[in-house]
Amino acid sequence: MRSLLFVPGDAEAKLEKACASEADGLIIDLEDSVASERKRQARETVAAFLARIGDRAPPLYLRVNDFDSGEMEADLDIALAQPLTGVVLPKARSGADVVRLSKLLDGAEAKAGLHLGGTQIIVIATETPEVLFAMPSFAGASARLAALTWGAEDLAAAIGAETNRQEDGSYTPPFELARSLCLFAAATAGVQAIDTVYTDFRDLEGLEREARRAVRDGFTGKLAIHPSQVAVINQVFTPDEAQVAAAKAVVAAFEAQPGAGVVSIDGRMVDRPHLRQAEQILARAGDAKPD
Repeated sequence: MRSLLFVPGDAEAKLEKACASEADGLIIDLEDSVASERKRQARETVAAFLARIGDRAPPLYLRVNDFDSGEMEADLDIALAQPLTGVVLPKARSGADVVRLSKLLDGAEAKAGLHLGGTQIIVIATETPEVLFAMPSFAGASARLAALTWGAEDLAAAIGAETNRQEDGSYTPPFELARSLCLFAAATAGVQAIDTVYTDFRDLEGLEREARRAVRDGFTGKLAIHPSQVAVINQVFTPDEAQVAAAKAVVAAFEAQPGAGVVSIDGRMVDRPHLRQAEQILARAGDAKPD
């Protein structure tokens, strides 16, 4: 998934509009974008939307409320009434929260008569300070775990930061640390690393710069908060023709010399780490083999 678009769960018109976007997935939000007094109404809106949307929508994820909210089990009833691709867990504190959510999903799936283990989990992994000391715990927490992403806004509030950005738009050191830990934790867990939102949805040039930096560093997708951001994100996270051609050449060279640790391509020495990078590029491009 290159792009995952957040949609407020209590906004019926936005839910319909989001389905027409080119986002690879939608995150229907029952948490931060829905006021406390509207949680119940939002669940009703989402349930009605899911009942009529059928296969017109891309993969759908539901951001449930956190464990301390008292709302999660009601949210999960909605998520499993019309089977979704997965749920998004906010304000995680460690991999133990993934284990706990997975057990809740086991029960909800059994109750709904669904295949056990079919609902994925995406974790927003840096919204609490304590989780930064527990990032390795996500590895092996659950076979349901599909991706880790990170959040800067809740973390800023939790630690009392005046801002999470420097004057040039880059993140301040505490938030760069959170971003890096999320990336490393996703790689350790063997799941997708998804970069956080770019909140100024009118600044598409700034979004593109940040998305290109995310690709450079190893993220494979990015969250969006507005449909206008989706095309930029998809374009940046899709390898271009030159990247695909170069990756195919690396794969082909190693297939021609299967026992080699190092091969030569156009006078350049290429080793096994380059092969893994090439395979990742082709996977992102949806192309597993050279021509």
